[in-house]
Amino acid sequence: MTASAPSRGAAALLAGLVLLTSAIAFAAWHTGAAHPLEAIAFVTGVFCVWLVTRQNIWNFPLGLITVGLYAYVFYQSQLFATAGLQLVFFALNLIGWYLWLYGGEARSELKVRRAPRLEWALTALGITGATALLYRLLNEAGGAATFWDALITSISLAAQWAQSRKILECWWLWIVADILYIPFCLFNGLYLTALLYGVFLVLAIMGLLSWRKAATA
Repeated sequence: MTASAPSRGAAALLAGLVLLTSAIAFAAWHTGAAHPLEAIAFVTGVFCVWLVTRQNIWNFPLGLITVGLYAYVFYQSQLFATAGLQLVFFALNLIGWYLWLYGGEARSELKVRRAPRLEWALTALGITGATALLYRLLNEAGGAATFWDALITSISLAAQWAQSRKILECWWLWIVADILYIPFCLFNGLYLTALLYGVFLVLAIMGLLSWRKAATA
């Protein structure tokens, strides 16, 4: 079940993650290196992704809190596409919450599955088209780092939609997005968030391995 209790080892890992990220977030906030809301979202974000790797349904309410906080943080940094992306993530979290619970056969719990080649091709086309459209819109809006903002936003949207439907390959998309997000956030002065995406990258690899086992079970 997606809401099952973690094993002793998983619980220890979770406790370590929460303690470490809380300490980093507090230090960043206390020294003025991060906005208080960015510090909070740093902690909730790590916890949320950890829950996703374990297919735990409680990732969704925590995800709603995280994306709400980051919508404000990115908007304040004039990263309009990434800020708007958080609002879309909010909607996709609600959709994913429902699908994970009732999206399987006969409204049963959704299982991990692999994407067919056609879906991969359509996803690539969608990312390309969305990047071109967002790039133009962001240039007109006067956003910062418009091309990279548009590209990462498009990849992240595709990843979130695939994750909401428990598509295994969502983790490959998250890995690419996380790799791009790290220098993107550093360039825009979001140092704590850059570190967060470094943690996300590690968790995405863990999620890929865990979901791969589930897909072949």
